Amino acid sequence: MREAIASHVFDGATVALEGFTHLIPTAAGHEIIRQQRRDLTVVRMTADIIVDQMIAAGCVSRLVSSFVGNSTAGSLGELRRRIETGEPEPLHFEEYSHYGMICRYLAGAQRLPFYPLRSYAGSDIPSVNPQIRKVTSPYPGPDGGTEEIYVVPPINPDVTIVHAQRADRAGNTQIWGLTGIQAEAVYAAKKAIVVVEEVVPDEVVRSDPNRTVIPAHAVDAVVECPRGAHPSFAQGYYDRDNAFYREWSQISKDPRTLRQWLDEWVHGTRDHAEYVAKLGGERWERLAVEEAWSQPVNYGRRR
Repeated sequence: MREAIASHVFDGATVALEGFTHLIPTAAGHEIIRQQRRDLTVVRMTADIIVDQMIAAGCVSRLVSSFVGNSTAGSLGELRRRIETGEPEPLHFEEYSHYGMICRYLAGAQRLPFYPLRSYAGSDIPSVNPQIRKVTSPYPGPDGGTEEIYVVPPINPDVTIVHAQRADRAGNTQIWGLTGIQAEAVYAAKKAIVVVEEVVPDEVVRSDPNRTVIPAHAVDAVVECPRGAHPSFAQGYYDRDNAFYREWSQISKDPRTLRQWLDEWVHGTRDHAEYVAKLGGERWERLAVEEAWSQPVNYGRRR
């Protein structure tokens, strides 16, 4: 992880961190904090705890997002302070809808100049974001007349970082459960880091090719980092740490407590393995999941 972040995340970079509900790249965010990257533009559809931590650590000057919150458990204290009061420093926040962010990734992945969508009609989001604009369609509208439609610009991160269940050493990356927008975010970026629960032999990936969401040719670095999505979950590996989400609301509420947490749990740990060990076996036992195997599939082969 240390090598991947040092090689691909630089001061002033635009960094996409994607993973929807599960497979959130927390360990990668912590390593960015340890390496004290500065003036980052962070792009994340669901700005949550890891974004709050990176902002508090002084890494982020600009946030591009469509959801801000502590995922059913409360607020993000540092993010709210930066936006609502500008303390200790203001944060530039560029807001979109979820689908607007998806369209930005799609445009970026396809190298399009913009992407059209209808869902901003009747919304007040365009009034707070001048990047959301209208263009005149070159084709007749439903009634045969001229039609105007909203568009959003592409996003092409300097690096996209995603978490996944497994990959082979070449970077063929497999995800199951909620797949989110990870593949499009990777294709939109100049570089991509994939963090996985485990690196597996090639034949494991080849035995179930339809689970390969991100192919090797789009990946620049593969990092094996077990439990690297905590406090979110990795489907089939460990559960969501709901207690941590509730704790975070109180931690982030007070700036001094938040900085003490960062000093102890991020700067005070050498890497994610130390963070995992510090959480303790009892906590991980509570997050253990039961088996729920998928039925095997017969892909068939030539005689």
